[in-house]
Amino acid sequence: MTDNDLHELLDSEAARINSPEFIADDPVQFPHRFTDLRDIEITSLLTSSIAWGNRKMICRDCNRLLGLMDNRPFDYMMDEGYEDLADSDNIHRTFFNSHLKYYLRGLRRIYANHGSLQEFARAEGIASTEAPAWKLIEGVNRELAEANSPADNTVASRCLPQNLKTTALKRVNMALRWLVRDDGIVDLGVWDILKPSQLFIPLDVHVGDVSRELGLLTRKADDRRSVVELTERLRRYNPDDPCIYDFALFGIGMKL
Repeated sequence: MTDNDLHELLDSEAARINSPEFIADDPVQFPHRFTDLRDIEITSLLTSSIAWGNRKMICRDCNRLLGLMDNRPFDYMMDEGYEDLADSDNIHRTFFNSHLKYYLRGLRRIYANHGSLQEFARAEGIASTEAPAWKLIEGVNRELAEANSPADNTVASRCLPQNLKTTALKRVNMALRWLVRDDGIVDLGVWDILKPSQLFIPLDVHVGDVSRELGLLTRKADDRRSVVELTERLRRYNPDDPCIYDFALFGIGMKL
């Protein structure tokens, strides 16, 4: 396959998958339920955090998670309703109420001090870095640790990755895609602090395998360096919006 052929394939698959019909079977449906920025942000972070495994199971458990929060995530968080939850109750696979409580305590601290996650991100200076997602989570992890005394690293690592030098940050990069991309189709585009050109591909095993099959990625590990390599390659085809090809890689993977 020539480079031009690959470019055409990526564009056509991105256009095919990036459609309103995609929303109903994907976790992106959950932030779409809300209009308040704070609810959208919190839902994006939490639902992306448990978005691993079977898509139907993910959506079932995301729906249950929002139900725990009375479908009012911001109000529920600020009212500290999570403190009444039993630690041992399961939300999704290895994510339990104990992890949700740890996460919401930290997010509550962020919202109490900054009003929104976007304003926290602005205060952290993520727009001026080459790796916005990693810079953001460095700050979020700090706030989560401060809000939980003593900080529990075992619980913390189930909420968000801790080794930011190597992690691909797949689920956070996906949440940022939802929040930043602004073509008005699948992603919500409610943040103005970042441009779509600054985003990085949400890299998991599936995307990594498809990218290697297409010759877009040479590294074998699905880590931060591979995210950078793949995104830089995709920026050659669309420098303003490389993450449009996240849809293409999903669609092509379904055909392989």
